[in-house]
Amino acid sequence: MSQRERTDAQKETGPGRAAAALKRTPQRLGDIALTTHESVYRALRNRILFGGFLPGSAVTLRGLAEDMGVSPMPIREAVRRLIAERALKMMDNRRVLIPPMTEEAFEQIIFCRKTLEPELASRAMDRIGPAEIKGIVSHDRAVDRAMAIGDVEGYMQANYRFHFAIYERARADTLLALVESIWLQFGPFMRMAYGRWGTSSLEDQHQAAIAALERQDRKALKAAIAADISQGMNFIGEGILKRGP
Repeated sequence: MSQRERTDAQKETGPGRAAAALKRTPQRLGDIALTTHESVYRALRNRILFGGFLPGSAVTLRGLAEDMGVSPMPIREAVRRLIAERALKMMDNRRVLIPPMTEEAFEQIIFCRKTLEPELASRAMDRIGPAEIKGIVSHDRAVDRAMAIGDVEGYMQANYRFHFAIYERARADTLLALVESIWLQFGPFMRMAYGRWGTSSLEDQHQAAIAALERQDRKALKAAIAADISQGMNFIGEGILKRGP
């Protein structure tokens, strides 16, 4: 066997092949790690958004990792991102919790919601036709079903889907990201106020929004979204801060 043949054989079976495999492995592991980090972040985010974390209850990073069946590393990364989004707060003892709702934060959340969400709905209206309205109506019916049987998480998920089925059609990614961050900040408190909201007999602003979409009435759509925000935040304000917006 010639020197060249021996060299080629080493590349296929010896150190050369092993080195090539090692070069490829970090890329594959990196892809897996990124996927795991993102899935853990989204799962933790949904817990916060739909009332899986109640305000005032602190948890450890290790406890979260054990509960979700993952290593602490993706939990730390997910918590870091959620802290940046103001959805979680890190305590001195390495525990995390939902930041408490203050008067100042509450007023700013209301301002942001009433400013951004009607605008997103308005921008979305021209891209919402009969097919999209059918989907929005199905989410509203899911809201009603969840309320009828006292399914808190089902209600919160259906309510979120109703709103974002409209907002996502706006094609305004920056505004949408801001609104998603705001929902993370008040979501846990919505669950606490659900008992009052679920038994209310106030006008159904979802139906008003759907009717506005059907007749392409931009002004009425914005008014319905703003009124829906006022109703929901009023229940949170009365339940958490003992006041209305």
